[in-house]
Amino acid sequence: MKLEFSGAALGVTGSKHLLHVNDHKVLLDCGLFQGHRKQAALANSKFPFEASEIDALVLSHAHIDHSGAIPILVKKGFRGPIYCTHATRDLCAIMLKDSAYIQERDAEWFRKKTKDPKAEPLYTIEDAERAMTLFRSVAYDQEFSPAPGTKVTFRDAGHILGSAMEEWVIEDEDINKTVRFGFTGDLGRKDLPILRDPTQLKDLDVFITESTYGNRFHDEIADVEDKFAQEVNDAIARKGKILIPSFAVERTQEILYVLRELQHAKKIPAIPVFVDSPLATNATEVFRLHTECFDQELKAMFDRGEDPFCPDCGSLQFTQSVDESKALNNFPGPMMIISASGMCEAGRIRHHLANNIADPNTLILIVGFMAQNTLGRKLVEKENPVNIFGEPHELNAEVQIFNAFSAHADQKGLLRFAGGVGKSKAVFCVHGEEEAMEVFQGELKKLGNLKDAEVFIPRPGDIFELQKDKTWKKSEEFNEISRSLFTEEDFTAISA
Repeated sequence: MKLEFSGAALGVTGSKHLLHVNDHKVLLDCGLFQGHRKQAALANSKFPFEASEIDALVLSHAHIDHSGAIPILVKKGFRGPIYCTHATRDLCAIMLKDSAYIQERDAEWFRKKTKDPKAEPLYTIEDAERAMTLFRSVAYDQEFSPAPGTKVTFRDAGHILGSAMEEWVIEDEDINKTVRFGFTGDLGRKDLPILRDPTQLKDLDVFITESTYGNRFHDEIADVEDKFAQEVNDAIARKGKILIPSFAVERTQEILYVLRELQHAKKIPAIPVFVDSPLATNATEVFRLHTECFDQELKAMFDRGEDPFCPDCGSLQFTQSVDESKALNNFPGPMMIISASGMCEAGRIRHHLANNIADPNTLILIVGFMAQNTLGRKLVEKENPVNIFGEPHELNAEVQIFNAFSAHADQKGLLRFAGGVGKSKAVFCVHGEEEAMEVFQGELKKLGNLKDAEVFIPRPGDIFELQKDKTWKKSEEFNEISRSLFTEEDFTAISA
């Protein structure tokens, strides 16, 4: 048994981990690199594995940094099954198509702008639709076998709708022993709106854990709602526009839920709220289909006759067309616009920022993680001016950060989960920036159940082999393509 690491090793995007087991290969997630456009394009141009040799893909959730490269995998010859939960399949059906549409439009723009006839999308809408034919959805807590000698069960990760942790029981032929293996995917938080709390995996010999917030702590949701209401009320008092860059899936729906709760408690008045993202609109419809993922609080809201996701109900409106989006420029405040992308690197939010960022009455609410080198991170760090569409814009708007809305577990949540997995022999930290993972690595070693465990921070291209005593050893071989994703030469090319 081997584990091979590619994307989301020393980074938070492009998740791809390859499991070699019993002469078969199973890919865990297949995500696109996101972030700074040039850097992401360079990384996405290099696919690290021979697609036709992969027997199956097990997908933790629908976020594009975990699922977005699936059409590339299929284009390159993968023909195996793609296992995921029912809600993840429905979300991927809209998200992969949306990703393809954006790439097609971007390629068209580059062909016109640069007169380069070779500018092509990574994949097309047709490619995305072809990939969807390979999906095989499985319910939570239902066992399936992606390779001989393996049994896998999806457990609720509490991260986004349909997100799953993977609990593997492997009869490993190389060491002739049973190995209990876990993969967190992206681990959610307790007491988040909408979703049930994450499940605890137990008795694991080895596990891969995300570590996005391995060195940080979130404010508690219950404590932050009053502060959120105060910021919104202050912006309403000055008749300002409230801009919320938001991921179309989960974060948008969480904000709608919180707004409805605050209005119900009469902590904020009803103002016009526009969800300006076709993908968010479609994703919200998927949410309404999957009540099996809802927590008791959301079910209680529905029971009292309130639907926070209802399109065109009360002051909530979902825009679709470009003309409807542009019309918001002339809509007077106070009003709120929730728009993608969550890191401000694409989509309609950039237009709204360009039109309103210089106005001191504007409030920008940051409600999610912003990766390095993104426009969103520059707003978090109050860089001034900031470039939008290649033009400098003065940042006069108020910027407030609400990390309580993060769908990722913080250090406390990650350690709580790791402390419950049993006496594992090894832990692999992925999906985090290097500083966060190094801090988290040190904290993991303090846990009583992991005091004798090896805690690894794999680099892109690293391969680890299972030993007969269930410990793990780094192999001398490595994946050259994965290793080359972020070399000094790549960074030089990017900065140039």
